[in-house]
Amino acid sequence: MTARDFELYFKRLYLPLGMYALRFVDDVAVSEDLVQEAFMKAWLYLENGGAIDNIQAFMYRSVRNGCLTWLRQQRETLDESFIPEVGEEEIDTSFRDAKIWRAIDELPEKCRQIFLMSKQDGLSNEEIAIELDISIKTVKNQMTKALSRLREALSTNHKPFFLPFL
Repeated sequence: MTARDFELYFKRLYLPLGMYALRFVDDVAVSEDLVQEAFMKAWLYLENGGAIDNIQAFMYRSVRNGCLTWLRQQRETLDESFIPEVGEEEIDTSFRDAKIWRAIDELPEKCRQIFLMSKQDGLSNEEIAIELDISIKTVKNQMTKALSRLREALSTNHKPFFLPFL
């Protein structure tokens, strides 16, 4: 595998792997560290002459093992079944979550802020309006704009798309 190939896999898999790790370790910084460490190990393995047949499966397994190691350090005992084996469903879910977060990141700043305050922080329109010193109508308009843009960004061929929130 060339350095360019590895870079392409890194760009494709980094965010989905981070979303996968985040489900288990519940800490963004730790999940990023675990993913970066997994990529470093993979690169060193390849540099030393190793061969990886399925880089995606290898990386998910490596991140899973990293999560288990980290969780064992945090707890006295940990049953390995706490993190299920990596399957298509887990991979699909991590790619879906990454796609959602990319779409959220592309929202205009104020729109994104209002959207996250509502969906992530659970604030009501009234609470957001008070916090940001704006009208409730502005909050509602920004939420409508955010949901419309997210549906458009996440839909395939304009089919309806359900937005699961974390």
